[in-house]
This record gives sequence, C-alpha cells and structure tokens, in this order.
Amino acid sequence: MLKDIVEVQPTRDYRLRLRFEDGSEGEVDVAGMIQFEGIFAPLKDHAEFLKVSVNPELGTICWPNGADLDPDVLYAKVTGEEISISESLESRKLR
Repeated sequence: MLKDIVEVQPTRDYRLRLRFEDGSEGEVDVAGMIQFEGIFAPLKDHAEFLKVSVNPELGTICWPNGADLDPDVLYAKVTGEEISISESLESRKLR
C-alpha cells in the first residue's frame, strides 16, 4: 500500500482521525487495536495518548516514548481495504 499518514487528530476517548497522502481519511479506535502493555503502557494515560504526532520520515503516527503503529494497518482500518502480509513486510524493507 505504502500510503503515508499526513495528519492525525485525537477525537474522543482513544480514537484518532487520520488523513493519508492519497486523501483517504477516517477514524480509528486505537484502544480496540492494542493492549496497553509494553511500549504502549504509557498511552493508557489519556494525557500521554494525546501527544500523538505524525512522523513524516516513517509516514506514520508515533508518540514521544517511541510507540508507533503500522501505517498499512491503519490505512486498511480506515479504507476497509485488505493488505497482504508480504506486501506490508516488503513496504517496510523499502523505507
């Protein structure tokens, strides 16, 4: 897919509004995607969760503690398009 995220905006609870470079946009429920453990544990504190930003170098969203989410997975959630595992792995090798 290789669609970079260009904008992120927290909306409510643990939801984020995302906009991708191709103009696709939508909202994702991060709490439904992750467990607040390991690198994601600090994000359980909503104030920390709200510190999300776009890392243009990686083309995805990240938090100050280094946590990030795969933009291909987020794109699939927003658009409903399926991704193949091999396609996602190959796209990460190219970055």
